[in-house]
Amino acid sequence: MRAALSLLCLPALVAQVPGKPADKQADVKGEVKADEKPTVTSHTLALGGKTLKYTVTTGLMPLKNAAGEKEADVFYMAYTLDGAEASKRPLMFSFNGGPGSASVWLHLGALGPRRVRMGSEGFMPAPPYQVVDNPATWLDQTDLVFIDPVGTGYSRAAKPELASQFHGVRGDIESVGEFIRLYLGRANRWSSPLFLVGESYGTTRAAGLSGHLIEKGIAFNGIVLVSAILNFQTHAFAVGNDLPYPLYLPTYTATAYYHHRLAPELQKDLQATLREAEAFAAGAYTTALNKGDALSAAEREAIATQLARLTGLDKAFVLRANLRIQDSTFYKELLRAEDRVVGRLDSRFKGVDASGVSDSPEFDPSMTAIRPPYTAAFNDYVRRELGYTSDQEYFILGGGVGRWDWGANGRYADTSDALRQAFAKNPFMKLFVANGYYDVATPYFATQYTLSHMRLDPAAHARISLGFYEAGHMMYIDEKSLVQLKKDVSAFIEGAVKK
Repeated sequence: MRAALSLLCLPALVAQVPGKPADKQADVKGEVKADEKPTVTSHTLALGGKTLKYTVTTGLMPLKNAAGEKEADVFYMAYTLDGAEASKRPLMFSFNGGPGSASVWLHLGALGPRRVRMGSEGFMPAPPYQVVDNPATWLDQTDLVFIDPVGTGYSRAAKPELASQFHGVRGDIESVGEFIRLYLGRANRWSSPLFLVGESYGTTRAAGLSGHLIEKGIAFNGIVLVSAILNFQTHAFAVGNDLPYPLYLPTYTATAYYHHRLAPELQKDLQATLREAEAFAAGAYTTALNKGDALSAAEREAIATQLARLTGLDKAFVLRANLRIQDSTFYKELLRAEDRVVGRLDSRFKGVDASGVSDSPEFDPSMTAIRPPYTAAFNDYVRRELGYTSDQEYFILGGGVGRWDWGANGRYADTSDALRQAFAKNPFMKLFVANGYYDVATPYFATQYTLSHMRLDPAAHARISLGFYEAGHMMYIDEKSLVQLKKDVSAFIEGAVKK
């Protein structure tokens, strides 16, 4: 990922030869800290008939406690557009999810001036993998800071026993919020229009940050949520919680449509078919689930018939599942006759499974298609182009984060109320939510449900816009969706900075 930032080398940094660290960096007291020296490189990108010149600052930001003792280092990559006026130039902080994921996916997939080369629809290319120029970069409109929360990327707790304080909903929000506060001061960006973008669990984090930072005096012009999950009750398949089943149904329908598993009349128009699935999910299906054991035999037969019709699954299987189709079962069952499974992150992807009789897939073919290209490409890019070297493993997804503290006190984790509070306290903040039709990890209908149950007034709802893409969780790996996402976000940023 290579994003262009403007004059955002930190105040004491000077332009460097690629691969050479800055001579010194001043902390807030003007002292030089040897372990805080970032690497600063200069780059260009040909974009739309003009050349973008930008600087990338790559390094570690120390997080310290009240006694001044370092508790963690946060790895970041900041892209600033050369020659731009920082006080007017938008600044966007970006992170991914997991929890346990580095920022590499948004960085090298959509936002930065460089991206991983994939197949045109996002399918896995043959190795060796490489990064190429990204004509859909967001750098032309906003400076970009990619943050790896503690335990991801190169970010580490100062001592192993300190790691747990960062690995939870609350600690994660507080530590990323502290990074943002420190960065604004060190880079002298307090007067810039501010944005957040998070993907997957990163949307949980972004929503929480919006409420947390408004109390610190940091208000955002706009927040972008890519494949959102704010209320985990909408995703928890559990006895006594029937909410996910109807919320996942339209995505099951989209997946069956893509793989041509629906009746001919449903294969004609994806949008019309999805509207039918949504109406059934929110209406008759929800009503039937609410009846539980009181559902009559005739009603059960009617619901099973419709579920089979809208999912491409066998009616007998739907009845055996008690009308409740879990996601892991769906991945396996849809193409069982072909000895194939579909992906979770992107259900357009198919994979070969080891067992034809197991209840769930051996692996997610959409994850295995993207992990090697992004891992290899990032490790090469950060060294070869950004001049940053480390013998530590760059934790792409997992490996650095253990048990996560959901802090929900027996309930489902939910940061949607923090987002509601940010809307209430900041009447200028706007929200854009990007959704992939083939995303079974964070289904679009569940996101819509959460947004419509946040107790927002009409004026706040008017500041929310949504985008929909015929791709999956990481819709930007599909080239057509990448271009459309860029157009949608471009209009959003422009609208969010207008006075």
